[in-house]
Amino acid sequence: MDNIISKTNAKFGLLSAFITSMLLPVCAASSSPVLALPASQTSVTSSAVQDAPFIERRADPWVIKDDDGSYYFIASVPEFDRIELRHAANIQGLSQAIPKIIWRKHTSGPMSIDIWAPELHKIDGRWYIYYAASDKDRRFHNRMFVLGLEGDNPMKGDWQELGRLKTARDGFSLDATHFSVGGQGYFIWAQQDDAKSYNTGLVIAKMLSPTAASPQEAIISEPLLDWERQGFKVNEGAAVLVKNGKVFVTYSASATDDRYAMGLLWAEQDADLLDPKNWHKVSEPVFSTEPTLNRFGPGHNSFVLAEDGQTELMFYHARNYLELQGTPLTDGNRHTYYRAISWTENGFPVFHNELADNVVDIK
Repeated sequence: MDNIISKTNAKFGLLSAFITSMLLPVCAASSSPVLALPASQTSVTSSAVQDAPFIERRADPWVIKDDDGSYYFIASVPEFDRIELRHAANIQGLSQAIPKIIWRKHTSGPMSIDIWAPELHKIDGRWYIYYAASDKDRRFHNRMFVLGLEGDNPMKGDWQELGRLKTARDGFSLDATHFSVGGQGYFIWAQQDDAKSYNTGLVIAKMLSPTAASPQEAIISEPLLDWERQGFKVNEGAAVLVKNGKVFVTYSASATDDRYAMGLLWAEQDADLLDPKNWHKVSEPVFSTEPTLNRFGPGHNSFVLAEDGQTELMFYHARNYLELQGTPLTDGNRHTYYRAISWTENGFPVFHNELADNVVDIK
């Protein structure tokens, strides 16, 4: 173990010198060589790395910590037909919590199939759920929708349909997330471009209300890198961390099989977030398939603070085998996992807990 840690420290010391060479203008293609991002040996404990699935058959996991320190869990179910919630006093309790179904798909119309990637947010003291859905008679006509809670308890209150999340573009869209910087709320979501040259890129807009985005939108990432175009040309599933004076955005790319992987964008916290020039992209995936760990197609993550109030946990889904049982949509064995992330000396997140030379996770 001492030898492993020594090797980690040596590699970790090189990261600051190389990190800027990994950053690209957000919409530029790259031929940069792969640079493995080694993990710090700190912030990773046996309780913060899951080798076995944390919750089986739940994809696109979203975990949120409430003001009282308890946790909620929401995710896509393999049938794509409902939205359910779990609640527990602590992280570990989520795996045993009994899910409550709070909404089901319609029998027809724009919310009748493919109920994808719900996210739970508390905005100005009220709870909202953002999710994507499609029309069974016009499949893959996905749009984003909102539920709002009447009451204070997400597990007991009455969830009301608030209609579509209003955005300037009316096209294939999904995976809306919300965050705030300096008191200003923003949405980021995945949207097909007007020319339909790719499946989805990432769009940002200021929040006018919990159900409406400002018509001033900006595309901050497009699937132009080779690793983002495997099977499908996709940037989706954004998750945001505001930390160390920066706004970090993870996202997922390519087809949702073993080629699915996570990328990273960042901007300075005080920059104009609606100016694409202020966003930078890491040229290679920051978290991807690792067969030696039985981790295939990891992605669509979320972040939450652990019980200690300091450790950032990353929840994500992955399959634990390579060969699909059917298609990516019919194979429901995307399981929820989590792990602690660590940080470089210059304040960038590190998602890998395995070393560049394939040493197994440090625990």
